[in-house]
Amino acid sequence: MHYDFHIHSCLSPCAENEMTPNNICNMAKIKGLDVIAVTDHNSTRQLAACAQAAEQTGIALLSGMELQSQEEMHILGLFRRLEDALSMQPWIDAHMPVIPNRPEFFGEQLLLNASDEATGQEDRLLLVSLQAGLEEIAACIHAHHGAAVPAHIAERSYGLLGALGTVPVDLLYDALEIQDPAMIPAIRQQNPQIPEDTLWLCDSDAHRLVDIHEADYEISEAACRRLWERVP
Repeated sequence: MHYDFHIHSCLSPCAENEMTPNNICNMAKIKGLDVIAVTDHNSTRQLAACAQAAEQTGIALLSGMELQSQEEMHILGLFRRLEDALSMQPWIDAHMPVIPNRPEFFGEQLLLNASDEATGQEDRLLLVSLQAGLEEIAACIHAHHGAAVPAHIAERSYGLLGALGTVPVDLLYDALEIQDPAMIPAIRQQNPQIPEDTLWLCDSDAHRLVDIHEADYEISEAACRRLWERVP
């Protein structure tokens, strides 16, 4: 299956307003993808509309989110079932500082329905660190039946290697995300603690329709199942 598991909708203030549920799903289908994940910053509130759009488009959708830890590192939560992802929102709300969004500075945070009609906006700024550490966030994702995937680990901003210089041995993750697979051998050499059977995901972190991956990366059904091996 051709995939892209890191796509932002227009609910994320850093994403373009063109990133509507239907536009995302239809662009992914045009590009030849079979399965995608929508992963907005610190929110699941666009996922129900995305799930409906995906069903209408005929593309498989993982429900997801991109959470920012108090260490300012990003970790994806990927869920097979929409209800499991939605069940994390109260925990996110309880750990997210209440800071009003400034659309003129950060961007709009639009909420749409499955017909791409505006239903409102998220008033709280989503580009904030949760009051929870990386390990606590990964544990919470697992407790809600999701897979925990440190995002864009080689990036200087918000990535494990950029922030810590290493992949922590005691962090329970289910895959590692990298945007350039050519970097994997060097990362492995510098981090021998990474298990040989680690699943690597190559995602776009798309904030514009044009940035959604072409059908360049494949994942098998067996590898997809491995994502949730730690899930209770």
